[in-house]
Amino acid sequence: MPISSESLLLIREAIGYSLLATIFSFLWAPLLTKILYSCKITRTNPYDPTLAMEGRREKIGVPIMGGLLVIVTVALMTILFNWERKFTYVPIGVMLLSALLGGIDDVLNIYGERRRNRDLKHTLRLIHVHKNWGSKVWLILTLPWAIFKRTSLWLGSHPGKGIHVHEKLLLQFAAGAITAWWIYYKLGDSWHNISIPFDGFINVGWWLIPLIIFFVMITANAVNFADGMDGLAGGSLIITFAALTLLSWLAGIAEITILNATVVGALIAYTYFNIKPARFQMGDVGSLGLGALLAINTIVINKMVLLPLFGFIFYIEIFSVLIQIFGRHFLGRRIFKMAPIHHHFQLHGWSEEKTVMRFWILHAAAVLLGVWIALY
Repeated sequence: MPISSESLLLIREAIGYSLLATIFSFLWAPLLTKILYSCKITRTNPYDPTLAMEGRREKIGVPIMGGLLVIVTVALMTILFNWERKFTYVPIGVMLLSALLGGIDDVLNIYGERRRNRDLKHTLRLIHVHKNWGSKVWLILTLPWAIFKRTSLWLGSHPGKGIHVHEKLLLQFAAGAITAWWIYYKLGDSWHNISIPFDGFINVGWWLIPLIIFFVMITANAVNFADGMDGLAGGSLIITFAALTLLSWLAGIAEITILNATVVGALIAYTYFNIKPARFQMGDVGSLGLGALLAINTIVINKMVLLPLFGFIFYIEIFSVLIQIFGRHFLGRRIFKMAPIHHHFQLHGWSEEKTVMRFWILHAAAVLLGVWIALY
């Protein structure tokens, strides 16, 4: 079937934006590196306990927040050249909100002070012994919130100086809610029908809202967990956003096609500098922002069901963490030597390069399967 001149023009334009983003990112990467070094936004032992592992000590002193290279490039180029109220302002807004959350966390983990979090047993004891009835009633009313704060710490690995897990989850919930509002109320009724591979569409009604919130939250955190080895997150994201560029082009959504292609170009430059030994690392500012954008751009082309394939290696990483938490807190033992799972293989003797490349290959195969299914 011949490609129409309009479709051919769109893919040419998308490739052009990808190349432009690559060039622009390469040009300002040295400036970003200099700024991060001068501000001492670098990995330290208290910030990252995994640096004590053999083979990871050379990462001490490497700048984090390198993900700004992608976030700033994509946001700037989209605002200047691809700003369209219907399709790009919410994805970019949610990406920037998530990146801001990650950036604050990155900075606080280095420059902040350790924050105390009251133990649940302490709260229960205060309820029992407190003589002030007003304070006692307040402690009882806020007990569910205290339980949420303490149980959310199971997901945390930072030393307690940055944004706490329950705070991250609330802000990520807000980002997911903005996305759900946009898709459900602003894009029209046709977006209420979820595409089911090989079986057409199913209208889920308002259930679409919690589904979108869930996928935005879990995907953002999944990419964040994968940002632990040089090149792993960047290379995997290139594969995913390249696939999303193809699918959004086939769907005929020009703005999302160009946005995905722009992300690919910026990621090419980022990954060049992130290959071991990395000049800088992504940090939460990049992983949370790009993870949220990955979820949004997949949902908006109605491929939400295929997110576990397009984000395959990221989902493997986050589920390895969840399995490890279950094992520690309910079985009393570790399932993996260390989670996320890339550290498990590292402790088994795999080199960082071997782990990253094999993860890339597995991820590429899963994404290819996702594209094949999406074309039906």
